[in-house]
Amino acid sequence: MIRDSLRRVLARRRPLAAALLCLLLPHFAAAEGTVFQLDLEGPLGVATAEYIINGIDEANERNGKLVIIRMDTPGGLVDPTRDIVSRILSSEVPVATYVSPGGARAASAGTYIVLASHIAAMSPTTHLGAATPVSLGGEDAPSKSPFGNPPAEDESSGDAGNDDSEASSDENGEENSAENDAGSDAGSDAADEKSGGQPGSAMERKVLNDAIAYIRGLADAHGRNADWAEKAVTEGATLTADKALEMNVIDLIAVDQAELLAAVNGRTVKVNNRETTIETEDVTVERIEPSWRIKVLSTIANPQVALLLMIVGLYGLLFEGYNPGAIVPGVVGVICLLLAAYALQVIPVNYAGLALIVLGIVLIVAEAFVPSFGALGLGGIAAFVFGAIMMFDSGVPGYGISITFVLSVAIVAGLLLLWMVMFLVKLRNRGAVSGEEQIEKSIAVARESFTSEGFVWLEGELWQATSPVPVQQGQRVRVRRIDGLKLRVEPLGDGAVDPGSPKAL
Repeated sequence: MIRDSLRRVLARRRPLAAALLCLLLPHFAAAEGTVFQLDLEGPLGVATAEYIINGIDEANERNGKLVIIRMDTPGGLVDPTRDIVSRILSSEVPVATYVSPGGARAASAGTYIVLASHIAAMSPTTHLGAATPVSLGGEDAPSKSPFGNPPAEDESSGDAGNDDSEASSDENGEENSAENDAGSDAGSDAADEKSGGQPGSAMERKVLNDAIAYIRGLADAHGRNADWAEKAVTEGATLTADKALEMNVIDLIAVDQAELLAAVNGRTVKVNNRETTIETEDVTVERIEPSWRIKVLSTIANPQVALLLMIVGLYGLLFEGYNPGAIVPGVVGVICLLLAAYALQVIPVNYAGLALIVLGIVLIVAEAFVPSFGALGLGGIAAFVFGAIMMFDSGVPGYGISITFVLSVAIVAGLLLLWMVMFLVKLRNRGAVSGEEQIEKSIAVARESFTSEGFVWLEGELWQATSPVPVQQGQRVRVRRIDGLKLRVEPLGDGAVDPGSPKAL
């Protein structure tokens, strides 16, 4: 309506200006009436966080009506999750997180994002929860801990676990009180009881209590069920869409995006401590695609791709070291190792597993240069398999590695090792191909007739030779031994003459 009115006014007065502005109006009008959609699928890492944050920034720059984050994630890392949450809370445009399509989940880190959003919505047959932080590679600092599912426990043993946790809480009550100067002894005991007895060390309690305070703050900010949010951290609790709506964890259930837009139209939410009414009537939905850079970084951050890059990089450098000047293996190896270094920086890894993988590759390559008839190679394959399994066994959803993939790589390496061993055995049986050992017992051709000394052709070269019996020109002779630069020969028993032998000069 506004667009048509402006066109009529401008058309009456300045046709040229009207024509120019009509070309520009669609952009501004679309921006003012646009809902921006972002897709958060798969594990939440650094590249994914950059995509979501850039999308929210673009929506703010273009004065969008709403940002919809369509979510289906098993979880991810803490730092990228906190970055996304911070950008949602500081956004001037309302953000709605929509767990969709049916069967999708907002597990682990996704639960924090759902609770931080101005609108929390789910499709039927979806679920959320299990927001317990999992330590990464033995480091329990909050910034280094990914979100993941807690260790599975038998429900029947829950009471015993609570009894143990209460005992642990009593033993460590003074320590908790010293660490939480702002809290009282009673508050510390309550925190220990709420933790469900999962972590035992002081650092683990810090991680858990930090996550509890964080998720409760996000739930309270939008008037949602903070008590259940705490259980999602301490007990790994999960909810279906219907139960989440019933328990005031989410705001609404929508079958599809059209129903979501209709449901949020006219709803008032608090954005940066200001009441904002969402207007989604007659809006245009624009889907923001990840840039090629984000797609490349997401691919590299895949554990299986990172493992392949590391293997290719190490092989490239080893081949370059054994063949100086080849250049190509060295260049490819360095590039692949740098890309693998980036991947290992942004995904959780166990460095003991990484060391085993490097050792395994070195042993496999060493088999080619220090033949042990398979001993080094088999040891290298075993080290590689165990290292790959250990390296990405962090417990973070979406950042594990397929056993099938590891075994496939190991089988390929084993076949290459078998081929290498067979080649070395064949090479050993072949004997020498150069030097005196190769010349002895080889066949030469007499260049001229001679009785004791003369010249023979051997592999395209003219040699001085001696023979105990007369030799005819063109006759084939066998080399018995080498005396300095002179060959000791004797005619072959068949007396054959090579018709193509060089004639005497």
